[in-house]
Amino acid sequence: MNLALADIRHKLGRFVLTCLGLGLLMAVALSMVGIYQGVVTEALALSRSLRADLWVVESGTRGPFAEASRIPGDVREMVARLPGVAAAGAITLRTAEAQAPQGTIRVQVIGYEPGRPGGPSVIATGRGLGGTRFEIVADARSGLPLGATLLLGRYRYHVVGTTRGLVASGGDPLIFMQLRDSQDLQFRLAPAAARRAIAASTGGGSTDTVNAIIARLHPDADPALVAETALRWKHLAALTDQEQSDLLTLSVVNRARVQLGMFTVVLLFVSAVIIALIIYTMTMDKLREIATLKLIGAPDRTIIGLVLQQALLLGGVAYVAAVAIVFSARDVFPRTVALGPAEVAVMAVVVAVICLLGSLVSIRAALRIEPQQALGG
Repeated sequence: MNLALADIRHKLGRFVLTCLGLGLLMAVALSMVGIYQGVVTEALALSRSLRADLWVVESGTRGPFAEASRIPGDVREMVARLPGVAAAGAITLRTAEAQAPQGTIRVQVIGYEPGRPGGPSVIATGRGLGGTRFEIVADARSGLPLGATLLLGRYRYHVVGTTRGLVASGGDPLIFMQLRDSQDLQFRLAPAAARRAIAASTGGGSTDTVNAIIARLHPDADPALVAETALRWKHLAALTDQEQSDLLTLSVVNRARVQLGMFTVVLLFVSAVIIALIIYTMTMDKLREIATLKLIGAPDRTIIGLVLQQALLLGGVAYVAAVAIVFSARDVFPRTVALGPAEVAVMAVVVAVICLLGSLVSIRAALRIEPQQALGG
C-alpha cells in the first residue's frame, strides 16, 4: 500500500485545488523563462531572416539596430564590387505608427530592393513584393490579413503577403516595402521644409539615403577579411553577422534580459517558499497518522518516503498543469514565449530540486514527532 497515494485519495479535492494554484504560480515562472528566451529570439529574428554575412553602416556607429546610421544609397554598388561579395542590398529601418483596420498599430518598416538581399526569406501566405509600388509584406503579429490596407504617412499600402515570427527587438511586427517607398517615408521632407532646405543648399530634395548595406558572401570568403576591406573607406564601418548578433544580444536587449532574468529568479524563490509551506502544512495535518505509524513500528524511511512522494507528486502534477497553461495561452502574449524541449526539461529539474529542498523541513519535523502523540486527545 502506498501511503502517499492513499492520503491523496482521502483528500483528493484539496490536493487538486492545491496543484491548480501551484500550477498557476509555476506557469508564471515558466512563461517568464519563455519570454526571457523570446527576447533573444526576437532580437535575432530579422538578422537571421535576412541571412546577411556582412553589415556595412555609417562610420563611427554600430547601426542600424544599436545606433542611427545613414549612408548614401550608391554605397551598395561599392560593396557589391568587393572581393568575396556575392550580392549586396540596401535597406532602411524605421519605427512608425500606422492606421490599420483594427486601429493604430506600431510597426518597424523595412525598406529593401526586391531581388536583392534585404527581404524576408520565407513568405507564409500570399507573395513577396513585385515591381508595383505601395505594396507591403506584413508579419502576422500585426493583425493585417492579405488584402488589407494600411495608412502609413501620406500613403495607403496594400498587404500582398505575410510572414510569421519576424519582429523587431522591441517586439514590434515587421513590415517590408519597396526601398523607394521607405525612403520617401523616412527621408523626404514636407514640401515647405524641402523648399527651405533647397534654398539653404542643404540638399533637402534628395532621398537617396539608406541605413545599412547588407552583403552575402561567397562560401569560401572570409567575413572578417571582407569587413576589413570595407573599413578602408573612412566613411564606412562594417560588422560581420556574428558581431551584429553579439551586439544585439549584449547591448540592444541586454537590459531587458537582465531584468527578466532577475524577475524569474525571484519567482522561482517565491515558488520554493510556497512549496515548502504547502508541504509542511500537509505534513503537519498528518501529525497523528505519522505518530501512529511510528507507534506500530514503521521505520524512518517510510515516513521520509511519505513526505518525499507527496512533495514530488504535488510538484509534478502542478508542473504538468503549468506547461499545459503556458502552451495553450502563449500565442496570446504580446511578446514571443520561446519554450522548447530543453527549457521545459530544465525547468522540470528545477521544480524537482525545489520540491526536494522544500520537503527537508517537513521531513525533519515528521521525524521529531513522538509516537505517544497518537494516543493524545
